[in-house]
Amino acid sequence: MSDRSFENKKHEQLEQFRTDDSNKKLTTNQGLKMSEDELSLTAGERGPTLMEDFHFREKITHFDHERIPERVVHARGSAAHGVFEVYESMKEYTKAGFLQKPGQKTPVFTRFSTVVGERGSSDIVRDVRGFATKFFTEEGNYDLVSNNMPVFFIQDGIKFPDIVHSIKPEPHNGIPQATGAHDTFWDFVANNQETAHQVLWLMSDRAIPRSYRMMQGFSINTFRFVNEQGKARFVRFHWVPKLGVHSFVWDEAQKISGNDPDYNRRDLWEAIEDGDFPEFELGVQIIEERDEFAFDFDILDATKLWPEEDIPLKIIGKLTLNRNVDNFFAETEQVAFHPGHVVPGIDFTNDPLLQGRLFSYTDTQLIRLGGPNFHELPINKPICPFHNNQRDGYYRQTINKGKVSYHNNSIAANTPKPATEKEGGYAHYQEKVDGRKVRSRSATFNDHFSQVKLVWNSMSETEKQHIIDAFSFELGRVKSMMIRQQVVDMYAKVDLGLAAAFARNIGAQVPTAGGLNLTKSSPALSQANTIKTAATRLVGVILDNGFDDADVKEILHGLNAQGMKYHIVSEQQGKVSGRNGGDMMVDHTFSTTDSVNYDAIYIVGGTAESSKFHKKTTQFLNDAFNHYKPIGATHDGVKWLEELNMKDSPGVVVNGDSKAFVEQFTQAVAAHRHWDRQVN
Repeated sequence: MSDRSFENKKHEQLEQFRTDDSNKKLTTNQGLKMSEDELSLTAGERGPTLMEDFHFREKITHFDHERIPERVVHARGSAAHGVFEVYESMKEYTKAGFLQKPGQKTPVFTRFSTVVGERGSSDIVRDVRGFATKFFTEEGNYDLVSNNMPVFFIQDGIKFPDIVHSIKPEPHNGIPQATGAHDTFWDFVANNQETAHQVLWLMSDRAIPRSYRMMQGFSINTFRFVNEQGKARFVRFHWVPKLGVHSFVWDEAQKISGNDPDYNRRDLWEAIEDGDFPEFELGVQIIEERDEFAFDFDILDATKLWPEEDIPLKIIGKLTLNRNVDNFFAETEQVAFHPGHVVPGIDFTNDPLLQGRLFSYTDTQLIRLGGPNFHELPINKPICPFHNNQRDGYYRQTINKGKVSYHNNSIAANTPKPATEKEGGYAHYQEKVDGRKVRSRSATFNDHFSQVKLVWNSMSETEKQHIIDAFSFELGRVKSMMIRQQVVDMYAKVDLGLAAAFARNIGAQVPTAGGLNLTKSSPALSQANTIKTAATRLVGVILDNGFDDADVKEILHGLNAQGMKYHIVSEQQGKVSGRNGGDMMVDHTFSTTDSVNYDAIYIVGGTAESSKFHKKTTQFLNDAFNHYKPIGATHDGVKWLEELNMKDSPGVVVNGDSKAFVEQFTQAVAAHRHWDRQVN
């Protein structure tokens, strides 16, 4: 058979497996027509998801098993070991053992990740970030599985395959990777308007964090705290970075993706290696059960946040990441998280997204890690003993002795036997459930836009402009004008100014009516109000032969004393010599690094700059200036700022006194960005 005949034969074989789903009725894989595909089967409108929902289980199971071996989502990850320390006893609220004593410490393992991209994609993409922490407690493993944004795209777990399918590379050509800037994602957004809140966050600066060390974590779902007396309260969890919440600007993020796609992974690793251990405080928002319906949103709705001004954040402990992994695959890749891994004192609610996650996570691990024994992998293994009658399966490591593997039994005196609550046995919170079996959602979930307006009102003018720019870029990549217009019309329901601004940029019809007349804001949501510190910031120091070594070394010592780090950047590797005979080792040349890799630039220069040095230095300064970063100059470096008309701009520090320069430059670096600067 000729090559062409073989290709034709292969084409014919493949054709029989192609599907055309136009004008077809939705069915299960068994051919059963389904009347509903957006709502799980629940016990009442606000009740738990029922196990008999075969359609949900089939849909989620198929989705969870679609890709091997990397995670379907959160494939691109970085992780570290650490410790969690309690600030104050939470005994009043929960009987969870690891939260009882001030100063009590629990070993943890935390994994950060992007969501959409494959394992080899860039760290620096516009995306949600995962923030998952496994607590190895004496009562068993507890997994707090969070994201860096306070809400999620959908309200019901049954729609999770749909949102992920829409944002993944389009199936006909596998393009684009690790981005939502394409037709299928925005088509889903426009036709599933519960996504409006999450998408606004996705367009915000939170989607391009400067570092895993500088981003928040949110449980998103609503859980319960249950104390020794059996009293329950609703709770959500927050991680708050001690370094504040900071982000890249978009042009900078794109350049870093090409220059160093491992930037956030490297940043986390090097910070720990250098002893700059990332720290996050754990906060909880608690609502009494009697106040379940006291707010203008449903507290079980994962597309809604809990404003801190209405439900205060109580800080209860601190996470410190202090040890890098020894083997990336064995630990970072094989760690298995699950929101259903809880300890006594932490329970679930009828949040329909959470209910779906409770099934999906275990199901995912079964296919990804080869079977039911993933808990025996060293990174997942509890530190406390575990005993049950489960046996065999792929990759079983435990060698069980004896003939008994069932309950109840008399041969082994009925061991292992259940523990009573007093003995630490887990008992589910007894909640009354009363309702008809329905595929329905409570009407309290129907408001998709009020909190989007709240977030928009809470943003600074700079953040608002970044959101408009992000919508303009993302939708500008969408080929269908129909989809563009649908999204414009959708956000016109939120804020007319927002929708009109990006509509003009993408060639859509500018809306003339719409918007919500809501003025409430939440200052806690804006990065303008975050912690500002120069600690652990990296400064690029541009030197050439003939620099004033005595003065420069004093300044660099001063920057170190303020917690900053620096890299010496010059034209060639090796040493750069000062005018007084002092040498400094070059960390990078202009060929091995770039301005975008630094939080600030300090330009000194020297007396022997080549034309290449001059050109590259100018490029460094222009990028830093246009990315609103702090710039400092002393000695021969001042001439560049004068030549480029930067000297008198905000965030640009020039001072001939070394101590004064260090003080002023530290303040400029702590500010992170200088948005009042006029850039080209």
